[in-house]
Amino acid sequence: MERYFGEHTPKLGFGLMRLPKRADGTIDMEQTKQMVDAFMEAGMTYFDTAYVYDNGASELAARAALVDRYPRERFTLATKLNAWMGKQDAQSARQQFYTSLERTHAGYIDYYLLHAIKEENRALYDDLRIWEFMKELKAQGLIRHWGFSFHGSPRLLDELLTQHPDVEFVQLQLNYADWEHPGIASRENYEVARKHGKSIVVMEPVKGGVLADPPKPVQEILRQADPNASFASWAIRYAASLDGIITVLSGMSDRAQMADNLFFMRSFVPLNDAQQETIRQAQSALSQIRSIACTACHYCTEGCPKHIPIPEIFAARNKQLIWGQIEAGARSYAQAIEGKGRAMECIACGQCERACPQHLPIIDWLKDCAAVLDEQEG
Repeated sequence: MERYFGEHTPKLGFGLMRLPKRADGTIDMEQTKQMVDAFMEAGMTYFDTAYVYDNGASELAARAALVDRYPRERFTLATKLNAWMGKQDAQSARQQFYTSLERTHAGYIDYYLLHAIKEENRALYDDLRIWEFMKELKAQGLIRHWGFSFHGSPRLLDELLTQHPDVEFVQLQLNYADWEHPGIASRENYEVARKHGKSIVVMEPVKGGVLADPPKPVQEILRQADPNASFASWAIRYAASLDGIITVLSGMSDRAQMADNLFFMRSFVPLNDAQQETIRQAQSALSQIRSIACTACHYCTEGCPKHIPIPEIFAARNKQLIWGQIEAGARSYAQAIEGKGRAMECIACGQCERACPQHLPIIDWLKDCAAVLDEQEG
């Protein structure tokens, strides 16, 4: 008998947000199929996509690499309804589900989520009566379980779970870098969810790849504790060791990442006390390093009037801030802005900050990037 919903689900989930790409920017389906095969052969079951990922290409990839190739009962599929992108009317929002069903050919969705709820958009989900729509879909057997992914405050999470007690699970950003981050509030949101008895799907366990290649002081701490463990393994196992976790999503982008994740998650063992102490040391080291906490989700770029490649610019600046790679950061910046907007062209309209799930002060960071990178660019 399960102590909580999803206790026996394999603790590694395949996030289909960052699938491998070809040179032309399209998804590398051959490599994706190989990754799906390896994942399934290891006994994993949970796949996660969304209506908006890669403009629908992620859901189509789920069909081609998974649904069309494996018996439906062997896997579970999660996807999401995003009410705050697009027309923002009830009909369009509801149509997203049927479009997702058509794209994936899944027949039904195992885990269906309201996407990226936070203070700035929660009223839209209320006004469009999307909560009621989720219940209708479950009553019709079109979804098996429903919940929401969340990027807001602990206060809002507590309010939503109080108002909607039949929510079965929540998807939260939990990683050791954000555990005490005041804007992300990983620990507090985790505690609120568990207080309400809700199971949790973990997103961004490696913080958009940052914890797979952390700053040097963190690398030294982790290597000293276990020279054979990958940096990503520490982050994913940390999240999976928490109580009440359904699965931990890893947005794997190539076969090597899949192989590494399966190596340490195929027979998952929670972190012991000594390993937890290592993580606390890593957290302390991270808190001393100035960097831009961008996870490269690209939500900020959808409506940018100047077409500024914000995540790529921030990645270039982080090479300088975290690694001291001044020239490499400048080269990356030059590549990022080719044919696109420069950091100095930001007009401070604020749409990026409203969309950012990390609650970053994007405008201020772009000013910093402009002052340094545009100056270096000449």
